[in-house]
Amino acid sequence: MADNDPENETKWLLEENDSDGLHEDGDQQLIHERKRSESRAGDIYTYEEAIVQTGYGKFQVLLVLLCGWAVSSDAVEVLSVSFLLPSATCDLNLTSSDKGWLNAIVFVGMMVGGYFWGSLADNLGRRSVLMWSLTVNGLGGLLSSTSQVFWLFLILRFISGIGVGGSIPVIFTYFVEFQPKNKRGSMISLLATFWMGGNILAAGLAWLVIPHEGLGYFSPTFKYNSWRIFIALCTIPSLSSAAMFVLMPESPKFLLRTGKELEAIRTLQKVHHTNKHKEPFKVQALVLSDNEKDNIDSMGMSDRHEQNKHTNNSKWYQCINIKSIKQLLVSTKTLFTGSLVKPTIILLIINFTLSFGYYGLFMWFPELFNRIDKYGGTPCNPGVINTTATYNNSTSDCGTPNDWVFFEGFMTALSNLPANIFTIIMMDRLGRKTLLASSMVISGICVFFIWFVQTKVENLVMSCLFGMVSTVGWNALDVLSAEAFPTEVRSTAMGIQQALARVGAILGNIIFGELVDVHCAIPMLLVAALLAFGGLVSIRLPNTTNKDIH
Repeated sequence: MADNDPENETKWLLEENDSDGLHEDGDQQLIHERKRSESRAGDIYTYEEAIVQTGYGKFQVLLVLLCGWAVSSDAVEVLSVSFLLPSATCDLNLTSSDKGWLNAIVFVGMMVGGYFWGSLADNLGRRSVLMWSLTVNGLGGLLSSTSQVFWLFLILRFISGIGVGGSIPVIFTYFVEFQPKNKRGSMISLLATFWMGGNILAAGLAWLVIPHEGLGYFSPTFKYNSWRIFIALCTIPSLSSAAMFVLMPESPKFLLRTGKELEAIRTLQKVHHTNKHKEPFKVQALVLSDNEKDNIDSMGMSDRHEQNKHTNNSKWYQCINIKSIKQLLVSTKTLFTGSLVKPTIILLIINFTLSFGYYGLFMWFPELFNRIDKYGGTPCNPGVINTTATYNNSTSDCGTPNDWVFFEGFMTALSNLPANIFTIIMMDRLGRKTLLASSMVISGICVFFIWFVQTKVENLVMSCLFGMVSTVGWNALDVLSAEAFPTEVRSTAMGIQQALARVGAILGNIIFGELVDVHCAIPMLLVAALLAFGGLVSIRLPNTTNKDIH
């Protein structure tokens, strides 16, 4: 079907890629329909078979690097606030409650953005939604660095969170749709590793930039000091990722699902050409699954194409209307009917409990480290702290934390590395459920023992252990979330899961902020209980290891 002559084929990286509004040429369409009508059963490939035909090589390397950089950009944006809190306390007159809201507000935006962008990605395409959500993320963060007052900083971080909420679920959906089933587990685990990279990047930038108090611009009415420069630098990954996705193709599985079969085959052919130039590309007709393949003879090749032709002729802007909103609600309803009800509800519970526990504690680590360094004591028994007064530059609470605080944050981020290596190797061997359940239960135990630490070193060790074990759970959850749902609702499902996860993160940060000054044993025990509960619930999930995704 496809002409694989390199002289007649422009490399996909250099070709203008407008999958949202592309119209198939009339002559090419007639040729394609004729070849489909002449195809024998052996010429018809399911999507999983066609992905194997493309090979595995240069394209996948580029794909994981670009998607990984986008994942890192989201991690940087989410975690950056926790590193600036000790330094921004005086500039923005922050109380402990304010800090809780500041940690939480990005998750409020992610809750809104996850559902909105995820549903758009199921209707408009993965690539365009990725570019727009990453752009919103970067611009919101960049503008927030100029804010001189708390309320404006809070609003702009919310806008940034809307962008992050869209890119996280769609990146994984886009990535998984290029993966053969025998490599999905390890490759999604590899992609999830880039979250650790973003965490390390944020911690390293904070350590490198924030301690330089004289860095920036200062005037009586406007201050752009080191922690604001840190925020601006943190937007580079998201804005550069948005620009680089212009060079990438649309997901061929999305194209096929929306009836754009010829475009899907073209994309797969370009992936094949990038990976192995000399071997022929044999796919002439493409279906989503074996069930569809079995029905082709009774339905007819041209009839099936005619059934989907209206989708091919749709402009991107025609999708953003009442019909799009209706489709969003239909996709949501689908997740709570039939065989999808059980995995949907279980994954929602897990996302809530894991996010409440992880972000409710992890985002507060830099602040807790700073308090222990300044006032002594332990996480749950610190020295005397003034938590209600507002601050000015003459108080002893102002100023940049010392290097030990940034070192602790950096080491906590780096502790994720062994967990990521472990999941890449063992995800397909031990299975997703086993890793998820054991990780969450052990994480809960780690949190319980943080209550008993007596020194800064012990606190650092338990914090690193908590971060390391939790990472195994997050990676397993990423794989399960991507594999548990069919193509037509996958982005919507991940968006809804991310939305409820953000509710958990919001409540975790706010509750921690309100209770940390009462006695941190209360939120610690709550986190431990929720993590253990989520781990036990995950045992009820279906097994997706080496299964086809539809």
